[in-house]
Amino acid sequence: MKRVLFSLLVVTLVLLTPNAFAQFNTTGTTTVSVAVVAEASIRIDTPTTTLSTAGTIFNDYTGTTSFTYRIRTGKDSGTGNIQLLVGPDFSPAGGPSVGTPPSAGDTLSYNCTVSSSGTACTGPLVASTTTPRNVATFGANARSTKAGDSGSVSWILTNDPVYETGTYSATVTFTISAT
Repeated sequence: MKRVLFSLLVVTLVLLTPNAFAQFNTTGTTTVSVAVVAEASIRIDTPTTTLSTAGTIFNDYTGTTSFTYRIRTGKDSGTGNIQLLVGPDFSPAGGPSVGTPPSAGDTLSYNCTVSSSGTACTGPLVASTTTPRNVATFGANARSTKAGDSGSVSWILTNDPVYETGTYSATVTFTISAT
């Protein structure tokens, strides 16, 4: 009898106690949050840039490398840049060289353009195999379009008669960063 009364008391308490589990309703809410951070990416649109000369003999070699970049810098104190570095140097031996030019004054230099989201370098600048060189800088709250903004580097290579005939190539690495 005690056992039956106890069982009835437990069943009654369970039935009268509000459900401790979540209730379903006709609506519900959630909070969605996102931390938007500084980001940057670059795409080289001219993966092979051929330098050529025109006009009179021994005019400098010229050519253009185009690129597209996307960037977002910090709202209040963000910065960013695009830089380039030559390396490995021109090969094979006997032609132009950025690291150890065959004649004084031989250079691979460049001018820059970028869209309004950044500030292009003031050139011509001399490329280097040891120190990254600026192409563009970005200040606080710089924001490109979603599709990306455009830019270019216009190359100028000294045409020195001391170069042996042949085809020479060097690798240029572009790097973009944002904080």
